Amino acid sequence: MILSFFDQFMSPSLMGIPLIFLALTLPWILYPTPSSRWLDNRLLTLQNWAIARFTSQLLMPLNVGGHKWATLLTSLMVFLITLNMLGLLPYTFTPTTQLSLNMAFAVPLWLATVIIGMRNQPTAALGHLLPEGTPTPLIPVLIIIETISLFIRPLALGVRLTANLTAGHLLIQLIATAAFVLLPLMPTVALLTAALLFLLTLLEVAVAMIQAYVFVLLLSLYLQENI
Repeated sequence: MILSFFDQFMSPSLMGIPLIFLALTLPWILYPTPSSRWLDNRLLTLQNWAIARFTSQLLMPLNVGGHKWATLLTSLMVFLITLNMLGLLPYTFTPTTQLSLNMAFAVPLWLATVIIGMRNQPTAALGHLLPEGTPTPLIPVLIIIETISLFIRPLALGVRLTANLTAGHLLIQLIATAAFVLLPLMPTVALLTAALLFLLTLLEVAVAMIQAYVFVLLLSLYLQENI
């Protein structure tokens, strides 16, 4: 039986029970819980340092009102990075390759930023739909364009994360398949293909981290516009 390359993106199940719930729960188990001791071990120290640096960098351009989102955005960042990185291991499943999951993250958070803007500063929030100094004949067209761009934001967030991870996984599988096929025929070319596969895997690790960061960074920029 010949399997499709896209079978790796199907949600796995065992005895009819979807295992995506296990995949979503696993990241929270892997991280150590901060202790009340004066001195932490190396893993906790590194974890606290990384989270503190990311949080300070993320909240630097935000007003004080946006600092309430620190816990949510930081937790989302760590969660997405862990899901993306675990999906690169053999015999695993990457939940963030599912557009439905990414949209479930993107739409509520984007909608929350819009609601906050409409509640706190409705004039400024509506002012984003019409740039200052727009000629009168172009006002209806620009309002339509800006409204469409506003509603496209969550779609862009979800599609960007899904497309980047899906493309990387497909490319890794294609090159790995080529290396196995070429090994008995042309061993030298197969070794070069394996080296390329190793470099691509390193690139995909970087992509998994960067895409999680970009997802949260864009959410913080949307929040900055509305506070």
